[in-house]
Amino acid sequence: MIFRICLITILLILPSALKANTKYFNQGLSLYKIKKFNEAKFKFEQDLIYNPKSEMSYFYLSKIFKNLENKELEEQNLNTVILLNPKNEEAILNLAKLKLETSDYKGSRELNERLINLCKKFCDQSKKLKIEIENLSKK
Repeated sequence: MIFRICLITILLILPSALKANTKYFNQGLSLYKIKKFNEAKFKFEQDLIYNPKSEMSYFYLSKIFKNLENKELEEQNLNTVILLNPKNEEAILNLAKLKLETSDYKGSRELNERLINLCKKFCDQSKKLKIEIENLSKK
């Protein structure tokens, strides 16, 4: 009897919790698209409270921090995305570019090699980045 009550309670609460997850992410995405970065940041952070493994919330936070020119938090969020999904090509590419901007040629090269090995969508950009890394590391 107690099991049934608990099960019914969970089934009633779960859909509203899942709806909250989607709601905050979607609000954050809408705000991001109109370049309201601070407000979008807050919504993505709210989404992470309900869904701490939200790869896309971390990814959009990294994009926001790129726009706000906060390289440290951009890198932190990109690393989290890659931790959650090691095959997220765009996150790997963005982190490789960030490492290149900060003159971490070795880190950029390693990330780019990783991207080359798994690329499906960003192969062309990865090849261009490889040339850029080689040219800059020779200087």
